[in-house]
Amino acid sequence: MIKDVLKGVVQIARAMGVTLKYFFARPVTNEFPNEPVAVYPRFRGRHVLKRYDNGLERCIGCSLCAAACPTDCIYVEAAENTDEERYSPGERYAKVYEINMLRCIFCGYCEEACPTEAIVLEHDFALAEYNRWDAVYTKERLLEPHAPSHIVVRSDEVFLDVPTWGKTNVKSKA
Repeated sequence: MIKDVLKGVVQIARAMGVTLKYFFARPVTNEFPNEPVAVYPRFRGRHVLKRYDNGLERCIGCSLCAAACPTDCIYVEAAENTDEERYSPGERYAKVYEINMLRCIFCGYCEEACPTEAIVLEHDFALAEYNRWDAVYTKERLLEPHAPSHIVVRSDEVFLDVPTWGKTNVKSKA
């Protein structure tokens, strides 16, 4: 029993050592939204529906993204294109396209399933809403151009020694 108590004391001392090690380190803070936040190129954020260069929508209403979604947060209703009203180059287009962002887990399966690369998960992470119904993104909201100024995409090519919480800038000998 004394052995177990000593093991417990040693474990608590080790944990407190880790805490004390990081307690005196200078924290790294981003002044969001005044200062841009660096994200990695493969970061998955806000969904965006893309268009072709001629302005037509890429989405053909096939619903493969909705079928691939594990949380069932995507709803697609397809309609037929006509010669008078053409929304996409194919026979069909997405008449209704909605994503419930409260249910989305940002897995990227919808992006992988899309045959026309219409749905893309971009780098925006500022998705807070005051009303839960505003978190249901409609087709019009997904199609609008989206280029937030508070995002900077990091380069995977060059390693930047950015101090993280509790780490000090240590120059490597190269």
